Amino acid sequence: MFLHYLNKKHMPGPISGQNLELALSSLSIFKILWPSITAFFFGIFITPILSDFLYRKKLWKKKNVATTIDGNQATITASILNDGKRETPRLGGLIIIFATLFCVILYSVLPNFFQFNIFEKLNFISRNQTWLPIIIFILAALVGLLDDLASVGMFKLKNKKGEPGMPLKMRLVFVIIFAILAGLWFFFKLDFATLSIPFLGEVYFGKYIILLFILLFLGMYGASNIDGLDGLSGGLFAILYSAYGIIALINNQIDIATLSFVVVGGILAFLWFNIPPARFYLSEVGYMPLAILLGLIAVMTDAVFLLPIIAMPFVLTEITTIIQLLSKKFRKKKVFPVTPIHNTFVYLGWSKEKVVMRYWIFGMIFALLGVALYIIS
Repeated sequence: MFLHYLNKKHMPGPISGQNLELALSSLSIFKILWPSITAFFFGIFITPILSDFLYRKKLWKKKNVATTIDGNQATITASILNDGKRETPRLGGLIIIFATLFCVILYSVLPNFFQFNIFEKLNFISRNQTWLPIIIFILAALVGLLDDLASVGMFKLKNKKGEPGMPLKMRLVFVIIFAILAGLWFFFKLDFATLSIPFLGEVYFGKYIILLFILLFLGMYGASNIDGLDGLSGGLFAILYSAYGIIALINNQIDIATLSFVVVGGILAFLWFNIPPARFYLSEVGYMPLAILLGLIAVMTDAVFLLPIIAMPFVLTEITTIIQLLSKKFRKKKVFPVTPIHNTFVYLGWSKEKVVMRYWIFGMIFALLGVALYIIS
């Protein structure tokens, strides 16, 4: 169990008595919340600068949605989204990236300039907890940035449909590379090969833990089409990271909890400007690092098998999309009017705002359920 590894080699001890009191101490709570608040206000501060740049450079898609994922005409989706008719920039996820990295740098360098104990306590960069997640987060953001810049015509790169943007297969290759890097690090560097399954106990995966990382990262990234309505994916990601931040706190993994809530702070700054009508979209530079980092944190907190519950809106989005594709391929007809499934609710007459807010509520309930199951399992 990875948590046991952390406790044995780097943490004060198992979660009981004195250690639980330590995890819930005022200083630990302050360490988690203050950087998150910093990330939020820094994100708010830089947004006018970033927004002005995005609009001046006209960094938005120049044409509307034309085809579905299987290459057919996307009549319903195009009428719902109209993302080419709305001159709304992509690259909004940069707010989250910049806010998170600002906190990483700020609270890691402050102790070098100010000899105050509080600054040392606020540093959440640690080799055993947050180094790898931050590195993967940055690499995924760079790949997402390349795709977004290609999508808005900054350089020539087209997918198999001839549309601007990085081909899906190329993006999936990068996701697999990140998964393999993470899996190799965990298996060989950390000697990590065991995970806990709720109510069943520990299961030894051995070298197949690398395959688990590949499936996990692909699964999280596969639900990227949930990023379609203003505020939808941002609100859901804030909920998911909050849930795993709580789990990390319960585990006395304070640095992971802090990183999780720093990301939440950045997301909330983005969401402030992404609620309808959105000033910009999350796009690949935001979605890819957020999805992959969440999967990695799920493993590090030993709560990966609760991820399908905690991330239920993403799971349903992915499952219904797969069902739709298979039905269209083999039955030559649709199961749902349109996928991803949230667009079906819009098609049936729900306002986009109602869909988004009900998804938030739905996501929050399942996130709370996942945390509750983690506590009692």
